[in-house]
Amino acid sequence: MRFLKDIDFSFGCKNVGRIAAALTFLVVAANTAELHADDESVPWTHAISMHGTPALGPDDPFPYANPDAPKGGTITLGVQGTFDSLNSFIVQGGWTSARGMRERQFGNNILESLLVRSYAEPFSLYGLVAQRVRMPDSREWIEFELNPDAKFSDGSQVTVDDILFSLEIIRDKGRPPYRNWYAAIKEKQVTAPNRLKLVFENGDNRELPLLIALAPIFSKKNTDAENFDKSSLNPPVGSGPYKFKTIEPGRLVVYEKNPDYWAKDLPVKAGFDNFDEIRIEYFRDETTLQEAFKKGLVQALQFRDPARWATGFDFPAAKNGDVVKLEIPRGVPAPMQGIAFNTRREQFSDRTVRKALRMLFDFEWVNRNLYYGLYKRTAGYWDNSELSSIGRPASDRERELLAPFPDAVDPEVMEGTWRPADADGSGRDRKVLRAALAEFAKAGYSLKDRKLVNEKTGNPLSFEILAKNEDEEKLALAYIRTLELLGIDASVRSVDPSQFEDRRTKRDFDMVFNTWYASLSPGAEQYGRWSSKAAETEGSFNFVGAREPAIDALIDELVGARSRENFVDAVRAFDRVLISGAYAVPLYHVSADWVAHWKQVVPPQTHSLYGHEFDTWWSADAQ
Repeated sequence: MRFLKDIDFSFGCKNVGRIAAALTFLVVAANTAELHADDESVPWTHAISMHGTPALGPDDPFPYANPDAPKGGTITLGVQGTFDSLNSFIVQGGWTSARGMRERQFGNNILESLLVRSYAEPFSLYGLVAQRVRMPDSREWIEFELNPDAKFSDGSQVTVDDILFSLEIIRDKGRPPYRNWYAAIKEKQVTAPNRLKLVFENGDNRELPLLIALAPIFSKKNTDAENFDKSSLNPPVGSGPYKFKTIEPGRLVVYEKNPDYWAKDLPVKAGFDNFDEIRIEYFRDETTLQEAFKKGLVQALQFRDPARWATGFDFPAAKNGDVVKLEIPRGVPAPMQGIAFNTRREQFSDRTVRKALRMLFDFEWVNRNLYYGLYKRTAGYWDNSELSSIGRPASDRERELLAPFPDAVDPEVMEGTWRPADADGSGRDRKVLRAALAEFAKAGYSLKDRKLVNEKTGNPLSFEILAKNEDEEKLALAYIRTLELLGIDASVRSVDPSQFEDRRTKRDFDMVFNTWYASLSPGAEQYGRWSSKAAETEGSFNFVGAREPAIDALIDELVGARSRENFVDAVRAFDRVLISGAYAVPLYHVSADWVAHWKQVVPPQTHSLYGHEFDTWWSADAQ
């Protein structure tokens, strides 16, 4: 090896160990370089994409932010609920953490990642903490080159050691699905002082490198590694644009702008992080939150209840124009809102029972009487997009994927003709009631003394619906009125949001309200929501307890798809299996975000595909 010629061998005995170590490093480095010689053909780039190529160049700002937005001022946001943790990446307290540390709607104010996602595209990532990235077509590895200017809020530099620490601490002590993703890294190579290469077992999960690129970055020296998995109100130190100013557990969190924020001049941050201060106030119930908004104590608020959206703007500020209503179109699949079945419960273990119960939700009555006709009925998990199976017969490729699981998809779902039961809006449609009763009969239930009873056990069909606010309670009561017509003994229990999340996490419920948010690029997160492995994993999103081999196989297919065409087929087949499994009573959706704001805060003219993002707004008083 040529480098041996450059070593000075005139050394004393005390240097033998040092030279031996140096020689070992050089030999290993040489062997590694030889082993990965082909890696050098993989080019460095400013961005990567799940399918196709990123839309933006290295100097382009994101199209849904205004690069000329003025800086300064304050925004006050409000949420219903509480918080008792500052770490959303662990099981304990992960569901009741303060908002705004790292999320799309309220901003990545504290924690950042190697790359940042553009929400104007299905799934493209651009350089942030990592200024460059490279990844082969096989996706067996990904390599990052850190931006030398990247710093934490305490002024210390973000190093490769911090990245390694963050990946390993969540792998060891985080909650699903994060720990599962980071555990899939088989080898970590520090290829230069500011470069890190991550190697995977194979490239089957083609989304995995992108998910790793979005891992939160913690400061190693400022993080209590030993107690990382314990719920804590110790503020994390991140590299984001804000620092914590005020933390009042369960009531208020205030973020203040870091004047020395390292990334403020990067193109991907142009038009973001415009306020000097972000206040997020917590309210125990929705009515109190609404009243706070009417008084101007909350300056911008997303509305989810059509009744409040249709009738809740008769207060003076709205009438005189100081409060503005926005309907922001979304370019992504509609979220699947539903009342989820806990299939671990005996009464819901039979999917025929679940299908019958799914039929008894009278959408027309609910939409007209409770929601002013503003909702559309939800059918599947990717409605309003090319990924949906609704209204489409299965393609040849879909049928090929589903062939090993002949009982996983109902015939009408396979042919694209299935729709949710279409009741007449009376709340007591006899045609639907008879059809549901016929389904119950298939499952061994019959009416006795006006009660729906299991003929084998003699037990009546009974269950409880868990709700966390008055709107969910109102909807549950409407559903229960129809259930009672068939002798089904259902009740609703309302609990505060903290108890709701605790019971949902511990699977302590019969039925529960849930929303499955959808994107144009579903991937590995579906393991946490639906896989058999996640069914009994504490802290996973598989609330329903689904254990279906077809689900597991189709998630593998969609995360491993190498073309958009194969990806769409895999997602549609997956949608058919979920619909046929009847894991929830599908509810409704709108194709826009309903957001109202006081004129003191200003939204951009263009919004992302996913709707509103408050970190692109600015103060009307800012210069």
